[in-house]
Amino acid sequence: MSSNPEQETVRITLEDLTAADRSQPTEFAPAGTASTTTGGKSYGNVNAMPDAPEIVQEKGSILLQAWLYLGVAGLVGAMAGWAIAEPGFVDGGEHRWGNIWLLPMIVTLMCVGFAVAESIVERSVKKALVRAGLALPLGIVLGFIFNSLANIFYNIGLGICYQAGVQSYHNPAVWIVRGLAWAVFGAAGGVVYGIIGRSMRKTGYGVLGGAIGAAIGGMVFDPISFATHGGATSRAIGFCLLGTATGIAMGLVESALKDRWLYVTAGPLAGKQFILYKPQTAMGSSQSCDIYLFKDAEILPQHAVLQLKGSKVHLIASGLAYVAGQPVRGMRVLESGSMVQLGRYTFRYQERQR
Repeated sequence: MSSNPEQETVRITLEDLTAADRSQPTEFAPAGTASTTTGGKSYGNVNAMPDAPEIVQEKGSILLQAWLYLGVAGLVGAMAGWAIAEPGFVDGGEHRWGNIWLLPMIVTLMCVGFAVAESIVERSVKKALVRAGLALPLGIVLGFIFNSLANIFYNIGLGICYQAGVQSYHNPAVWIVRGLAWAVFGAAGGVVYGIIGRSMRKTGYGVLGGAIGAAIGGMVFDPISFATHGGATSRAIGFCLLGTATGIAMGLVESALKDRWLYVTAGPLAGKQFILYKPQTAMGSSQSCDIYLFKDAEILPQHAVLQLKGSKVHLIASGLAYVAGQPVRGMRVLESGSMVQLGRYTFRYQERQR
């Protein structure tokens, strides 16, 4: 060592060592965790899931309510059926083609309307066309079958009324008989609605709601006829009311009796509810899915599946999904009130209280 007296001695103190330790770079930390070293940075983790988007509640559109769009579908179907057959219809009981086809045509086009209404609301043109193609032949067959049944019930009811001393169509007892007979037409619409939806429970709800609505329409048909002095105008009003009441009642009954459903709280379908009828309900950007999620590039063709196992509903995610703000890896059991996020869509899962 040099003995030069002018050379200064380097002294390292404890404070110098502590300061040097603080200046060392921090080790990588997993995403979402705080660094254990003061002043350190987190560089993330390639395996980490992105944070869930903030849930924003949107105001639902009344146009997405089932009772409304089914009511409109029934109105349009009945009006179209009447418009097609009315030119060939003759008062007085003659058997022209219009007299034969009037009620079956109305029932057929009501069935088509009910079958495609939900697909139109969900903006799935492909699904609407497929359902229309299935509903049209079903509606024609059931239209004639149920028309024959309705005539049998109506004639039996009139016979009972006449035996009881009723001699006029102005008697409310005759209106009730017509209502009960026309309930058969509404039941036909419910059958097709359920068959297209591939659910026996949906069929049952459709038949019950359709029968109630058609019965109401049938009971006011004669009073409308008397008020408008019969003819084409009374038939147009009466049949349009029949279709509207049938659709509204189907939507209300279906909603009232549902067990499990998803309510859309955010996204293009905010305000729409999807009743879970089937053991498996597919959700995705493919129009073949049970719940078609459109206008979102983040949604996979089959993004997730809702699977009913016993009394529980399981969410099985193929794409990015969150439940209560937590990412779903594989399978997750849903509880009533759970918020489910898929892309820009947010759903609230609900179960009926038992």
